[in-house]
Amino acid sequence: MNQDNLADRLLEAVDEKKNPSVVGLDPRLWRIPEHIREKARESNDGSFEAASEAIFEFNKGLIDAIHDIVPAVKPQVAFYEKYGSHGIEAFIRTIRYAKKKDLIVIEDVKRNDIGSTAEAYASAHLGEVDVFDEESFSFDGDMITVNAYLGHDGIEPFIDHCKKYGKGIFILDKTSNPSSSELQDLKTEDGKRIFEVMAELISEWGEELVGKRGYSPVGAVVGATYPEEAEMLRDIMDNNLFLVPGYGSQGGTADDVIPCFNDDGYGAVVNSSRGIDYAYQREPYCEEYGSEEYDKASRKAALDMKEDILDSLERGDKIPDSW
Repeated sequence: MNQDNLADRLLEAVDEKKNPSVVGLDPRLWRIPEHIREKARESNDGSFEAASEAIFEFNKGLIDAIHDIVPAVKPQVAFYEKYGSHGIEAFIRTIRYAKKKDLIVIEDVKRNDIGSTAEAYASAHLGEVDVFDEESFSFDGDMITVNAYLGHDGIEPFIDHCKKYGKGIFILDKTSNPSSSELQDLKTEDGKRIFEVMAELISEWGEELVGKRGYSPVGAVVGATYPEEAEMLRDIMDNNLFLVPGYGSQGGTADDVIPCFNDDGYGAVVNSSRGIDYAYQREPYCEEYGSEEYDKASRKAALDMKEDILDSLERGDKIPDSW
């Protein structure tokens, strides 16, 4: 059990790789190379078992290809849950394999509830659970995404586990999807938008966990597709980590993510999922790499993403001094 401050750990990993980008592991079975799927089907009796094996082997190849480039990976649980218990097995195996490769694992699970249910979610994903007379880790991610719609009651158990186990959370704030404005942009009586109110709460909730590097592991999800709003949120949450989806396939550019960073060049990690996972199927990588070399295509795409973001940080005068 590592009880170091998770924000410090993540920033140290970012410094080690000189890279604030994260690879999302979102396995779509039909996009996994045929040779992996066929091998899994030959060695497993059931279709769900074969799907689980194909997913893990695909993820393993990706992790092997990019673990020395990025500080963290972000598996999205929905792509595993659809295959039931066998999919969850692949999810857990992916987490454990990534951690063996010294990657920080951000579980994209978007959990929330109150009372004993929230406590159960927090224990499952961030802490230990009672197994008869023993305490054991279940999923054991380093960070998870959470939804704060229920207010502090739904967040407190997760924060408690961050304190106890040295873990972290990213709370949904201004998300990257087009319809986020339907709720998140509504104005309160004093003229603040809901995402601004949420940012103030996130800042408050994370204050007592600020680490040596000046950041809290109680962070926020802020989409790359809303750079003006991100700049406002950075001012409100100057000590909170940002998880930034929306780069690449969703339309966000490297320049769009720059407002998510503080002037010191820290405070944000930028996620790309489809653009890295299935690089072998898109230009320009498909010209050089076939499905048998999907891992090499993903590695090249991850390197290109790193260069793209660093170029924008350089132009924005936000490259960390130590880099």
